[in-house]
Amino acid sequence: MLDKLALLLVIVGGLNWGGVGIFQFDLVAWICGGSDSIFARIIYTLVALAAVWCVTFFFRGNSVMNEE
Repeated sequence: MLDKLALLLVIVGGLNWGGVGIFQFDLVAWICGGSDSIFARIIYTLVALAAVWCVTFFFRGNSVMNEE
């Protein structure tokens, strides 16, 4: 369950960065009232922690990833 949540946050973060790169539009900052707001910073931090967690996927066996 934690793996799927982390992967979801990384996907959301990747899409947000895609929006910044292509359209110069930061969806998280727009929703939270600016990139300096505490809520935006919490979301950015959660996405970063999820990305660090997802790095562990490279070091696991395939059997762990296929379990549901």
